[in-house]
Amino acid sequence: MCQPAWAAARTEAVRLRALKDLRRIRDRIGRECARPLDVPALARSAGLTAETLHRTFTRAYGATPHAYVTALRAGRGISFGEASGNAGT
Repeated sequence: MCQPAWAAARTEAVRLRALKDLRRIRDRIGRECARPLDVPALARSAGLTAETLHRTFTRAYGATPHAYVTALRAGRGISFGEASGNAGT
């Protein structure tokens, strides 16, 4: 018979693994933010469906993958402009 503590530990391990995979996906989006976002390809690389990736990413980070990459691009665009002395132009 399975001990309740074992089941809880297994559930926690699965949750932590999912968060680790999402962190990898988030990091990949950050590295490749200048390229078009391909959610199905990201999902395949993590062994998920596009719908599952969308749902779990949104739950974990509070934004859809597309909203996340849009905010990232906007933030980096501002910082690149400020770094080159072209802020606001």
